[in-house]
Amino acid sequence: MFADVIGQQNIKNRFIRSVKDKRIPHAQLLHGQPGVGKLALAIAYAQFISCKNRTESDACGVCPSCVKYKQLAHPDLHFVFPVIKPPKATTVISDDFLNEFREIFIKNPYFGLNDWYEKIGDGAKQGMIYSNESSEILRKLSLKTYESEYKVMIIWLPELMHEACANKVLKILEEPPEFTVFLLVSNNPDRIITTILSRTQQIKIPRLEEIEIADALEKKFPEKSSTEIKNAARISDGSLLKAFNLLNDSVAQRLNFDRFVEIMRLAWMVGNRKDHASLKTLKKWSEDIASADIGRERQKQFLIYAQGMVRENFINNLKHPQLNYMTDYESEFSKNFSPFINERNVEDLVKELALAERHIEQNVNAKMIFFDLVLKIIMLLKK
Repeated sequence: MFADVIGQQNIKNRFIRSVKDKRIPHAQLLHGQPGVGKLALAIAYAQFISCKNRTESDACGVCPSCVKYKQLAHPDLHFVFPVIKPPKATTVISDDFLNEFREIFIKNPYFGLNDWYEKIGDGAKQGMIYSNESSEILRKLSLKTYESEYKVMIIWLPELMHEACANKVLKILEEPPEFTVFLLVSNNPDRIITTILSRTQQIKIPRLEEIEIADALEKKFPEKSSTEIKNAARISDGSLLKAFNLLNDSVAQRLNFDRFVEIMRLAWMVGNRKDHASLKTLKKWSEDIASADIGRERQKQFLIYAQGMVRENFINNLKHPQLNYMTDYESEFSKNFSPFINERNVEDLVKELALAERHIEQNVNAKMIFFDLVLKIIMLLKK
């Protein structure tokens, strides 16, 4: 329900008004950074649309429709989301993982893509919305509604939709059956094909306020001190998901930090001829991170993390701590490292890391990507 969604009152008011005025757009795209409540908002909006006894500001929570929404089991609510194809499967659709999707959302509506991949796989493989999902979308929307006036189709992360699938749903997205609502929820709208973007009403979901995050953290982590909660809220950059990971001392974040420290130190040592093993050490590092055990999804997450760390270290040189969003251990490392990130190399470093991320997503040979990357880092740190 809207009451369960942290902050975002302006967005809630907009959704409520659209239902009261009976002017519900047929295709809306909710976009913003992970952890701001986009998916929770979409589901709360869908529940409000379907509720039989809605109040002025929310669904009633007790009517038969709301009871089913509480379990994400309403017959007129449909989901599409990225999945990982099992090794022996020839086809796979979102409904194959619907029970897992319900479980993870009910446990934590602010879960992230990494959490989802860990639940349905080993967290190392990349998922997608496969091409055959389009047939399921068309089939479901061709059916009459069972209980509600509206059918609602929520597509989580449409940027991960196979191009063939995206092209097949264009027409129904533009001219859906009567009383059909599409709610697309995206972290990266720039990666959605333009023909889909042009057919949706786009709604930017802003970052959460520090005080909103702090209040949520106090309820979820009563064992944490007020100082820990305040620090996590400040450096979360408006993302409740990031704040959760910070207080949980996420293993993935620590691992990414260790890898970042290792590659930057090795690159500096090789560049300054202080590593007698020369490029062999870097070659070993690139082979280790390119291994199948780590997987492309975790490789991507490391590269995204590294881009953020480069930016934070550049900002650290400005000597304005309030502009930095790093943990204590990241800040400690940056005391000595940040002078090597300057106006001569910061843009190129971020550009090379982003390029490597894109190539990993495109299934380019990972060993080549990472070895080429470390060679470029060596040169850029010397600028």
